[in-house]
Amino acid sequence: MNPQKSTNSQTRPLELWGGLECTVNRVRDEYFSQLDRNGHAARACDIGRFASTGIRAIRYPVLWERTAPDGVANADWSWADERLNALREAGVAPIAGLVHHGSGPRHTSLVDPAFAEQLAEYAGAVAARYPWIEYYTPVNEPCTTARFAGLYGVWYPHGRDDRTFIEALLIQCRAVVLSMRAIRAVNPDAKLVQTDDLGKTYGTPKLAHVAEFYNERRWLAWDLLCGMVDEQHKLWKYLLKTGIAASEFLWFRENPCPPDIIGVNYYVTSERWLDHRPERFPEHHRGMADGIPCADIEASRVLATPTPGIAPLLSEIWDRYGIPLAITEAHIDANREDQLRWLLEIWEAAQQSQQNGVDVRAVTVWSLLGSFDWNSLVTQNKGYYEPGPFDVRSPLPRPTALAKMMKELSSATPLSHPVLRGQGWWRRPGRFLCHPPVATPSALTSISADGHRLVGTGAAPILILGATGTLGRAFARVCRKRNLSYRLLSRKEMDIADANSVERALAEHQPWAVINTCGYVRVDEAEHDAERCLRENTLGAAILAAACARHGIHLSTFSSDLVFDGRQDRPYVESDPVAPLNVYGRSKAEAEAAVLDKHPDALVVRTSAFFGPWDQHNFVTLALNALERGEPFVASNDLTITPTYVPDLVHACLDLAIDREAGIWHLSNGGELTWAELALKAAERAGVDASRLEARAIAFPAARPAYCALTSERGILLPRLDQALDRYLELRNVEDPEIEELQHTAESRQPVASGHRQQEETPPEAVQAGNC
Repeated sequence: MNPQKSTNSQTRPLELWGGLECTVNRVRDEYFSQLDRNGHAARACDIGRFASTGIRAIRYPVLWERTAPDGVANADWSWADERLNALREAGVAPIAGLVHHGSGPRHTSLVDPAFAEQLAEYAGAVAARYPWIEYYTPVNEPCTTARFAGLYGVWYPHGRDDRTFIEALLIQCRAVVLSMRAIRAVNPDAKLVQTDDLGKTYGTPKLAHVAEFYNERRWLAWDLLCGMVDEQHKLWKYLLKTGIAASEFLWFRENPCPPDIIGVNYYVTSERWLDHRPERFPEHHRGMADGIPCADIEASRVLATPTPGIAPLLSEIWDRYGIPLAITEAHIDANREDQLRWLLEIWEAAQQSQQNGVDVRAVTVWSLLGSFDWNSLVTQNKGYYEPGPFDVRSPLPRPTALAKMMKELSSATPLSHPVLRGQGWWRRPGRFLCHPPVATPSALTSISADGHRLVGTGAAPILILGATGTLGRAFARVCRKRNLSYRLLSRKEMDIADANSVERALAEHQPWAVINTCGYVRVDEAEHDAERCLRENTLGAAILAAACARHGIHLSTFSSDLVFDGRQDRPYVESDPVAPLNVYGRSKAEAEAAVLDKHPDALVVRTSAFFGPWDQHNFVTLALNALERGEPFVASNDLTITPTYVPDLVHACLDLAIDREAGIWHLSNGGELTWAELALKAAERAGVDASRLEARAIAFPAARPAYCALTSERGILLPRLDQALDRYLELRNVEDPEIEELQHTAESRQPVASGHRQQEETPPEAVQAGNC
């Protein structure tokens, strides 16, 4: 049975949908609930946030295992009642999901023969309670879920053979058929949105037969539902080899349930490359296929020319089924600018597909509240978080730049963010995990793979001020890695305390954002040089803020934990009153007030105790170097701080700048420890003998707060200190030519005899509390 092609209306505007990651995944007897972890389970007010993006529909959970784990008679509908009715009032159509990457209540599983009938009973109850719901996805991604639960052993019931894979697939597809039958008994007009991952596998000639098999296998769930599996199916012999009776497959010929909309889920991992030379690739990508040692890796990481992306795949599925399509998951785990670029590329591919005659109805932004631990396929509870249009690390979900982009897409407003003009990492030269990269098959290179239409058009830069400082060079390095247009300026190129200099630089470079890392940082010398400290830290920051406000430029600038007096017995949050003890702290406190007075949309980041792999003068590096040489190292044991890993700080600040966040924000890697405890912790993790570490009180000319640990009431964005230290140690002794180049460039820009060269963001803590 071949479904008839729908009538494609090329004039139909592409709709924007949203999706909510709601997996209740089971690994043995442990469950991972995304709704609990993202907070939506207890936060009905999210419905208004979702609606504010302009979405027309949302893939929304009405999960069997949450609503009726003990049977329909004992169902608790209160949660679903509140939220579904709120969606209805907001004008957002729910696409009700009943099982999402799960295996149902604890008493059943994907290989339980009773699974299908029991889910159908629940589906009928959902339809009876909400007869107005039109769209349903009874089981999300049945083929993908069957592979991970029945073939790869990743999810419950942890099968590792073809028979378990096919059993799980048949039972899920049967559940879809029976569920839709029960739903349509209540609502004859109910529509099935059947989702699955739409990927494709490519490979070397030696593995071409494996790639061909994988590319046929990906259709199985849709083929079964469309009644297309019989003796003529290309995988018929494979299916029968599992020992499952032919009648189990032919049942779908007699009971077809073709989707009303095929839901296509597409990720950067969806297109794969198989290579019979596994030694060329990282070890964790190596395995076996059809008895042949090989590597199985994302195509984007190996092919010299990237694949064209989703558009040709949409044509494939349209040609095969002729059923309307929607992209039901579009998401990438990446920095914010690449999340924006990915969504734009998907959106434009859908529009182009419409123009090519493919009936594409919508693009779904996934996931509205982000997701947890998908980097381990939700098999471990480690707290790894990928933000979406809303970031749930804040007390209430914080809209990111993706949320604004969604509003623009849904209202057909021109896209405004300058970072969209850059190329995503999956198309940049630095993406490769093998060298040299693999020559792209000619069938792929014949199609353009340049990405979205804004690529190559002029991109306004980020101006980074502080070319001689650790932080300024770190921002330049990360911007380069993230393909963010930037200019790194020295004081000679922009003196922030000179209004004319500021105006000239802004006029020359036309930035969309300024990141100010420069300033006076000599804490002790400031006691006798207050005029210069206040000029460079306070007056300069105010002049810069006023200029940025006049030109509509986002400003990020940095403050310090030294704005506090240290009399608290808990970590300081953003709203705590400032009371600096020294001139430097006063200059920063006054700068905060001046900047936000002149430019209320500016971002002021308080941070502390820098350490990182890209300079040799931070406290942790100085401590480890001295201890490794067997030299004594003195560190303060009477000043409590929270350390900050520079790469983490820079990435978070860039994301916040792209989101156009404003106000004061505390960013650090957490913890409360003295300088001596920090040196000891770093030495222990590095395996360095710390016996010559001397912890004692150190007297400084400028008073320091005894306790200035930082935390945030706005959101904990940086990873924990232990994780940061481990990543620092991995990079500590790695030669970095990019940093050397930036250092050389910055030094070459400096005036030869400035007389009072400005100190640019070398953290004072690097010298104030160590062996100096």
